[in-house]
Amino acid sequence: MKRLIMVAALATLAGCSQSETAPAPEAEATAEAPVAAAAPLAADGKATPGMYKITTSDGMTFMEEVKADGTYVQTDADGKVVETGKWVQKSPTEYCTTKDGEGEVEKCNTEGIDADGKWFSTNSEGKTATVERVEA
Repeated sequence: MKRLIMVAALATLAGCSQSETAPAPEAEATAEAPVAAAAPLAADGKATPGMYKITTSDGMTFMEEVKADGTYVQTDADGKVVETGKWVQKSPTEYCTTKDGEGEVEKCNTEGIDADGKWFSTNSEGKTATVERVEA
């Protein structure tokens, strides 16, 4: 009888000293993590934000910085800002911009890679420019 009481007392003490159990790894793994929105893709298959060299059909060249926050900045050959605005890549073949300023409307370009591997961008007036991604 004394042994039974002793075993019961030890079992009780052992139960009291147990720490809380951690949740099972499976329970943690099943919790859904928020999914980040995928960055839009440009005609070259890479994320749209970046720096680009644009050459118009009449040979004029400018740089366009397309920022991840949905804005863009165009600079001329001397580095002077000539245009700012907002952009949206609706699909890899449709890139749209809205210049900053009152009354400005969204204008979209059709983009793609031609048979020679050159990236082109054609505006709504039918003028085509070549686009080169400038890697940092």
